[in-house]
Amino acid sequence: MTYSEFLNILSSYAEEAFAAFQKRLIFTKYSILGVRTPAMRKLAKEYAENFEEMIRFPDEYYEVVFIKLTMISALPYEGYLQYLEYAVSLMDDWALCDSFKAKSIARHKEELLPVLKKLFERGGEYEQRYPLVVLLNTYVEEKYLPEIEEFIRGANTQYYYVHMAVAWLIAEVVVKQYSHGITLLQSRMVDAKTHNKAIQKAIESYRLTTEQKELLRSLKIKTNL
Repeated sequence: MTYSEFLNILSSYAEEAFAAFQKRLIFTKYSILGVRTPAMRKLAKEYAENFEEMIRFPDEYYEVVFIKLTMISALPYEGYLQYLEYAVSLMDDWALCDSFKAKSIARHKEELLPVLKKLFERGGEYEQRYPLVVLLNTYVEEKYLPEIEEFIRGANTQYYYVHMAVAWLIAEVVVKQYSHGITLLQSRMVDAKTHNKAIQKAIESYRLTTEQKELLRSLKIKTNL
């Protein structure tokens, strides 16, 4: 299949009104055609056998990049690792980052951690956000709490989307490991803005009691902002 042939197929799913809606939510360098997520996932699955040629298609449209990432996420663990750095290099918005969920990593958490750390240490916005999102989706359990704290301490929350990911991760720790989450907040290991955003996100959860939410409110840091 050629790139132009695939674009013709992809464009048949495009909706002008949806493209306009997406452009208000997603700030990306890629052109947006306006194809809905279920359709993109369907195409990724339908053309999985064309992966080797499609992975070389130009990174011109948001939808093509999304489909590439979806295809990579469906690979066995070794294939996911092979293309991980390339996949993260394609990310320039929260939606591409957060939708990149590889099922294979659930069985390889121990061996993936050093890979995530190496990626995280590069310091770019999505080189940090992606590992943080993986942590909150897959690693929030007691045995990984020390590693999670290490990532939190090393995060550059001057990046907006890293700030939001750290807040989201802390909130998930509060919800799933409440006592540890409270201790983490009490230690004030992140800046006030991220600290308070984490509390806000935790309070929004239906999984906490009224009493737990009241305690969280008492831990907010007062600022002049």
